[in-house]
Amino acid sequence: MLREKRLFLFDIDGTLALGETLLEGSRELLGYIDSIGGRSYFITNNSTKSTADYVLKFRRWGYEIPENRFVTAGSAAISFLKENYSGKKIFLLSTRSFSSEAEKNGLVITDRFEDDTACAMIAYDSEFTYRKAEQICELLFSKPEIPLYATNPDLCCPVPFGFVPDCGAICGMIEAATGRKPEYIGKPNRILVDLCLADSGFSERETIVVGDRLYTDIACGINAGVDTCCLFTGEAKPEDLRDTQFPPTYAFDTPKTFLEAIVRETEK
Repeated sequence: MLREKRLFLFDIDGTLALGETLLEGSRELLGYIDSIGGRSYFITNNSTKSTADYVLKFRRWGYEIPENRFVTAGSAAISFLKENYSGKKIFLLSTRSFSSEAEKNGLVITDRFEDDTACAMIAYDSEFTYRKAEQICELLFSKPEIPLYATNPDLCCPVPFGFVPDCGAICGMIEAATGRKPEYIGKPNRILVDLCLADSGFSERETIVVGDRLYTDIACGINAGVDTCCLFTGEAKPEDLRDTQFPPTYAFDTPKTFLEAIVRETEK
């Protein structure tokens, strides 16, 4: 039930904001969660930004959010790489921000073909070039035995004018050229929810995942065994719910109508 929820795990792009603009009701929703003793975490498949970048982004909106409240596909990927490839060379196709974050965490990163590379990771890269595509194709053809990973399977990322290609679209291009399909680390992998549960101390019953995309956000919550809420502010539309394999527990038009539903149920 909505009135039981205290841990809210929000997607950002297309759910709470578009670009640099908060959507209607987002500010009030976040304020209400604080007022009831709840806590908001932000789980995003956007790996173009580090967690420090998100701290600054929310500060521009007037929020001081601790860095541990941002759990990105990038930070989950870095945790995975540290656990499995510490001290080994990793090919990383990503933004400079994400590459720098990986190096700050002690990972050995390269962006070109090198014979001693242990694995390859593709991230959502808003600085993507055709030369980067050539480099990873050369690596995968020269060393077909190395594992290939990616931060997230999202095909498109919401922006103010519509959508742009996301990590899944980049991976589709690489797969078409090489025949290699990556293992995805971010949503719908439940690891992002598990990290938030462990950090916050709230129970699964008190938790809800809120997002705009069925096959990543909602699937992530389902995989983690927690309730979900789809907002029709980004990719998903009401008609998509008719035959989806990832039905949300709740669905609302905007953050504002989601908040109104929580308040109505709480006041019963």
